Amino acid sequence: MSSFVIVLIVFSAFSTQIQWTPVGAANILAVETVSGKSHWNVMRSVLRALTESGHTVTVFTPFVDGDRDGYMEVDMSEQMVPIVGVNVTYLMETFGKKRLLLSLIANVTRADCNKIHEHRLMVDIMNGATERKFDLVITEPFMSECVAYVATVLSVPMVYVVPTPISTFLERPLTGHIPNPGAISHVLSSRGIPRTFTERFANAMLTVYCTILIWYAERQHQMDDPRPYDAVDLIKPSVILSNTHFITEPSRPLTPDVVEIGGIHLTPPEPIPKDILEFIEDAPQGVIYFTFGSVVSMSTLPENVQIAFRDALASVPQKVLWKYEGEMEDKPKNVMTRKWFPQRDILLHPNVKLFISHGGISGVYEAVDAGVPVIGFPVFFDQPRNIDNLVDAGMAICMDLLSVTKEKFLNAVLEIVNNDRYQKNAKIVSELFKDRPMSPAKSVVYWTEYVLRYNGAAHLKSQALNLKWYQYFLVDVISAFLFITFIFFFIIYFGLKMVFKYIFKYFYIVKAKRE
Repeated sequence: MSSFVIVLIVFSAFSTQIQWTPVGAANILAVETVSGKSHWNVMRSVLRALTESGHTVTVFTPFVDGDRDGYMEVDMSEQMVPIVGVNVTYLMETFGKKRLLLSLIANVTRADCNKIHEHRLMVDIMNGATERKFDLVITEPFMSECVAYVATVLSVPMVYVVPTPISTFLERPLTGHIPNPGAISHVLSSRGIPRTFTERFANAMLTVYCTILIWYAERQHQMDDPRPYDAVDLIKPSVILSNTHFITEPSRPLTPDVVEIGGIHLTPPEPIPKDILEFIEDAPQGVIYFTFGSVVSMSTLPENVQIAFRDALASVPQKVLWKYEGEMEDKPKNVMTRKWFPQRDILLHPNVKLFISHGGISGVYEAVDAGVPVIGFPVFFDQPRNIDNLVDAGMAICMDLLSVTKEKFLNAVLEIVNNDRYQKNAKIVSELFKDRPMSPAKSVVYWTEYVLRYNGAAHLKSQALNLKWYQYFLVDVISAFLFITFIFFFIIYFGLKMVFKYIFKYFYIVKAKRE
């Protein structure tokens, strides 16, 4: 064997050894700052991936699952009331107005921050009065950077978990950059991609409006109710674990500290309860699954909307699984209602032909993973944008909830179940979604341990985080350029003026002498 081959083998073995330095079990402090079940589903999945890798987690959460090895919960359900079963009309009237929506979320975020910071155990942790010392903080930003206060006090790195598409108004404080509104739609936009001039103009105005509104709301809170976290420079996240994927979210530039973990909450399928399974398999024309998630109470829909849904679904040959609270009046014979269904397992059944949804991102990923077409009735926040992304993918139809009629709804249902195009596109999207180098859970573990290995991984952060707004937008550079340009033309102007003045004076003198 030649010496070159020996050197190559030794070098390869050495490279393999240094490729990934192992990390010892870390003590991680997690804080769920939002009392929405879909938000917790993502956070819970992130934490489970870490505990299964040997790390120890202590989490403050309003959703209690129960302690297990390496995992301890601090119950916050009394301080942060879980958001479930909300009146849909109230949601659409309140959250449909962006000013009210953003102001409400800003108020709730800071209120929840205060409740967490004032909890007895959290006070002890921040004062160093507990035996356990933490190596890392994992939390969710929603509308305020107040969530970074715990990590700032403890002087440890921080990882953000973002369970929705990254809120456009948070990208500047989190990553240092602002997405280009000409190509990237705002999280509250009704379009997945701004294509026309009108859409780009509206998207730009929405971006500016929301940025100013959030800035004003935060400053107002700081003046009216100043808190300790308002008086310190809060640390920035080392890594942002974003529940996005380039199949359900249009391709966009991301900084190295943003890691996509779209579908992290997807679990291996479990057996479907016997009565539901028999209902599904005893449907020769297939099954339609209908739900608006955990936040929206289906029974609070306006009566005309419920009648339109009932009458339309009674007319289709498919059977229907309908998540519905309480007793449904005039329930069609082909409909089964429950307060809860095993959604993930149902969508994976091959006899499910259609998913009728409000467009929550968790349900979107479950539909995409299962390859099931969607009819979307978006209610608020990112849902219109989520559904529009599925429409762009050719696997969904979007409808307006409050103006729906039996005829419109029935036509949409028949279009999807009778047109193979939607099913084929859904299967293609599903295949693309699953084709990735590592699972979301492995990505979570790798990048969390990466932050621990490199003491916060400051090299992942963009230099833009260190710039003032006027530096980021080159206001100072443009001002200097304009000033220099002005001076240049000023000198040229007066120089030419002096030259012409001298020339005219010279010719005047010469002419006077000749005369």
